[in-house]
Amino acid sequence: MCGIGGVWYADRRRPNEAALSRMSLSMTSRGPDDHGMLIEDGIGLVHRRLSILDLSDAGRCPIANEDGSIHAVHNGEIYNYRQLREELSQSGVEFQTQADTEVLLRSYQAWGKDALQRVRGMFAFAIWDRRARRLFCARDPFGKKPLYF
Repeated sequence: MCGIGGVWYADRRRPNEAALSRMSLSMTSRGPDDHGMLIEDGIGLVHRRLSILDLSDAGRCPIANEDGSIHAVHNGEIYNYRQLREELSQSGVEFQTQADTEVLLRSYQAWGKDALQRVRGMFAFAIWDRRARRLFCARDPFGKKPLYF
């Protein structure tokens, strides 16, 4: 179990860090091991972590791509992350963690929103793509993990 939350502003105003911290603290029971936050103009994402797959600091969320233009937060489990990781690795993608969240991020980089058609599991996630100014949020088809707008 983990917890994710955030705000997005179309007018690109900077989110209130104190409000995001309170949001994160309200989910402490969902992720007592660690927490992370992304704040940029127009977007704020928070994550509470229950460390299961990658226990190292490399597995902390939000997880970013190499240049920091894409960030992902995730709650749940991607059942087929090993297969997706292998497919992406064979096409030249290099991974920095053992986390299924990074597999989500790299899947989005490779396939865009079509990555959602390949992912199997119980999950809710948010991916912020700074270049496209796109917030891509999704949950598993059965709604096992909560995602509210």
